Amino acid sequence: MIACLWPFHEPINDVTWQRDGNGIRLGLHGSLISEADLKQDPSSDKTGGSLEVWMEPALTPGRQVILAFDSARHPGAAFLIEQNGDALFVQRHNVDPYGICRTAYFGVPRALELGRPVVITVVLNAHETLVYINGSLAKSSEVLGDSAYNLTGRLVVGNSSVVADSWSGMIRGLAVYDGRLTGADVERHAQAWHNGHAPALTPGEMPVALYLFDEHRGKIVHNHFDSAADLLIPTHFFVLHPRFLTPAWERFRFGWPGWSYWQDALLNIAGFVPLGLVLMNYLLSMGQVKHPFAAVVLAGFLFSLTMESLQWFLPTRDSDMTDVITNTLGAGLGATFCRAPAVRNLLVRFSS
Repeated sequence: MIACLWPFHEPINDVTWQRDGNGIRLGLHGSLISEADLKQDPSSDKTGGSLEVWMEPALTPGRQVILAFDSARHPGAAFLIEQNGDALFVQRHNVDPYGICRTAYFGVPRALELGRPVVITVVLNAHETLVYINGSLAKSSEVLGDSAYNLTGRLVVGNSSVVADSWSGMIRGLAVYDGRLTGADVERHAQAWHNGHAPALTPGEMPVALYLFDEHRGKIVHNHFDSAADLLIPTHFFVLHPRFLTPAWERFRFGWPGWSYWQDALLNIAGFVPLGLVLMNYLLSMGQVKHPFAAVVLAGFLFSLTMESLQWFLPTRDSDMTDVITNTLGAGLGATFCRAPAVRNLLVRFSS
């Protein structure tokens, strides 16, 4: 219970201003959120858009969401960029020719280095996503279907909008554009960010949002183009729309970068093996339960379901059906081990 529910409360939002120069640092549990939705100009191309972020990552294991848009207003998965080790990943929704919501998700290996400033630019086309690292094209990925209004909705910086995937590092600058930046624009902007100031914008590059992180104190990061969408620094860490018992198929990851997914699954199985082993041994010694194995599995399921339901109230935890399944499997394995003659003899010898 301690492992599942720690720290039992909403932690203080770990966000601090950079003392030397512009920027804001996000710690273990830190995030910001725009006060209002970021909106595209109705006359602009809804399938396009560009995003720039100047940052310094901290290399830690596992998936961490650098920024995301509110998924409540998007069909399927919302747009986000995340870090996994030294790799950068981009996610955007799309709708296939049959009207089914899909998720376009791809990675750029070795895009990030510990403590090294990097300008990441993502340019969205109707059926293609371009990722630039420090002004140079690093990856292009095809989108099979229609994808629109990706860079709209409330902006969350340093975390996902639906689960606790908080990112650690420093954000020095952030801009969101209605239109598609050209390769020359991206290179020029990257040089400007690295020189410590915002890029000089041409008339066709008017952004939806521009955050320079030059306030140096306070609870607000100003949007220099729309004050209604300023970034707020809440007092406590939060998840905008926490998911309750996220379906297992939505969290499933096969292959790279799914190793952390399988690590978590194996850990959840192993964690409940002792519960199944001890409970099965107790029921067999009592001899009063007609179907002890089924009772152990049911107990493991109910215990895990209770823990996962309580996690919905904690922003540092994820309420996930995958954990319920793997925990129940672990309890069943423990009960199975207990029925093995060698294990039974060992338990009897230990108890005597």
